[in-house]
Amino acid sequence: MADYGQFCSVARAHEAIGGRWTLLVARELLCGSRRFNDIRRGIPRISRTMLSERLQELVRVGAVTRIEGEHGPEYALTEAGRELMGIVGALGTWGQRWLPRHPETEDLDLEPLLVDMQRRVRPEALPPDPMVVRFEIEGRRQPHFLLLKASEVSLCTQNPGFPERLCVRAGLPVLVAWWRGDVSFAEAQRRGLEVEGPRALARAFPDWFERYLFAGIAPREPSPAPAS
Repeated sequence: MADYGQFCSVARAHEAIGGRWTLLVARELLCGSRRFNDIRRGIPRISRTMLSERLQELVRVGAVTRIEGEHGPEYALTEAGRELMGIVGALGTWGQRWLPRHPETEDLDLEPLLVDMQRRVRPEALPPDPMVVRFEIEGRRQPHFLLLKASEVSLCTQNPGFPERLCVRAGLPVLVAWWRGDVSFAEAQRRGLEVEGPRALARAFPDWFERYLFAGIAPREPSPAPAS
């Protein structure tokens, strides 16, 4: 990428972290991902080559360090990398507040949504016995499974061997609308989201999650441009 040729720290920082995908890679690291495949699971459209390049660039600028973990390379944020939380948070807040939200017309992937749900489970709110929640999403042939245990929360493409106590059925736009804070859980149910299983568990299901980080930010309409 060509340099901007400016002394300004905004330009210099954008040269370092403003490339396509870079801040999403930082987002995944800030959310706790450490291994290559875990990072890519939250950004499924990035190629392996591009993710490798972005990680190398973050290492080069001192935002990330690469270490040899027990099961292979791992990536961890440095002090400089952790400070990117302010930038990522500001972008998320701005996007949630000012960008239109119409999930039915958005080009959406399922896995990043389920990954975010997985990492925002409240273990202290879960029932005492391990269980699996099955997700059946309209238009997706393969279900996904969320293993819920006090000591482990895992997202799987096959049932890991525990009872399926709940089944969530919905169109992806409806599930996104609830998770993102566009609509309440009750409104999502009116739009077709179903949680099938024992009534007490089905009613408790939405309380098992912290919800999306920016769900509490209400949308605002941009002010109209002044007449010329």
